[in-house]
Amino acid sequence: MTPSEIQSIKQRFGIIGNAPALNYAIQVAAQVAPTDMTVLITGESGSGKESFSKIIHALSPRKHGQFIAVNCGAIPEGTIDSELFGHEKGSFTGASEARKGYFEVTNGGTIFLDEIGEMPLGTQARLLRVLENGEFIRVGSSKVQKTDVRVVTATNVNLLDAVRESRFREDLYYRLNTVPITVPPLRERGEDIYLLFRKFATDFAERYRVKPISLTPDAVQELQRFRFPGNIRQLKNIAEQISVLQTEQREVDGRRLRHYLPQDQSSNLPMLIGATADGIAPSGLSERDLLYKVLFDMRRDMTDLKKLVLELAAGGARHDGNQAQELVRQNSHLFAAAGIAPYETGRLTRSAPDGPDSFIINAQPDEYEVEDDAQRVEDISHETEEESLSLEAKEKEMIVKALKKHHNKRKYAAQDLGISERTLYRKLKQYDLE
Repeated sequence: MTPSEIQSIKQRFGIIGNAPALNYAIQVAAQVAPTDMTVLITGESGSGKESFSKIIHALSPRKHGQFIAVNCGAIPEGTIDSELFGHEKGSFTGASEARKGYFEVTNGGTIFLDEIGEMPLGTQARLLRVLENGEFIRVGSSKVQKTDVRVVTATNVNLLDAVRESRFREDLYYRLNTVPITVPPLRERGEDIYLLFRKFATDFAERYRVKPISLTPDAVQELQRFRFPGNIRQLKNIAEQISVLQTEQREVDGRRLRHYLPQDQSSNLPMLIGATADGIAPSGLSERDLLYKVLFDMRRDMTDLKKLVLELAAGGARHDGNQAQELVRQNSHLFAAAGIAPYETGRLTRSAPDGPDSFIINAQPDEYEVEDDAQRVEDISHETEEESLSLEAKEKEMIVKALKKHHNKRKYAAQDLGISERTLYRKLKQYDLE
């Protein structure tokens, strides 16, 4: 399909925008329209799914037949079967006469079932029979009737999740999802947001007989950064609100526009406490500067943590259990920054002991052990070469003293040092003390 053909469809159905995802959805709708295939339109609430169902009907051989849009979520569960398939006189309380359902009325046309994910399971079974055989039965009747209806459905929920939770029939899902069309949310359509705003502002200016609202460049950027969880419907409401309330100044800048945008919906990104909408904190630093500061602080904390771990490894023999636990408690913020959580017994372990810096620390009385996936501590490094060398010298000295004290018996030396015998063996090889 050529760009001019897509543009012609947009003009015919009042669709505004040039986002690639939007153009692709229109192209798929136009290509599937001449067939009788079922179509499942997915997209967030307010994104304009019904417009695509009208495109499919208007470009199909059924365009002279009836088109009915039904919101399945708005019909009570007790009456939806009657609404869709009709009922016989006296079939239930209040059924004073027979009534045709939508599938009977739209014979030869198209029925659009919006919010199909809200349809009850019993009604889903009836719908599946219509899709498979074109047959249905009125409520309170035993007579099978035939219908020739094109079914187009839409949903704003993930039907696969509903299938897994047994809220939607799996066989019906695959029957409806013959041709999927995904309508992009407004926040992913870029410059289309401003185009739609201008359209709505012009429409409301004509309705209320006022001068159209215009936006400054910073206001346009502010508008395009907004998330719009309500999509086109929400944008239209905001445009109408500004058109009515902004009586004095018809040119709206970014600061004024923010008064009309719900602040709790502006962004999913974290915002600094006390910062302005421009990302400037009270200290005068930008968000980027503060993020750099946080990263440097984290780096410093990790360096301190490595020193603490090595101190517990090399100097465990100098502490009793209570002293080690107190040392860990005083530096709990360092362990928290590294994703290490204390057990009730006083044992500390890293949350993901798979990485190169993984280790386990036991703060039990008379037992201190520092080990990684291979029970190593030698991979712990420090910021400066001088610190690393001095720590290695201290560690080597402690190992020599422990071996001398226990007459070169590695088992007892390792226990005295608070490390495993296997770790001691590797330390001996590292320092060439064998």
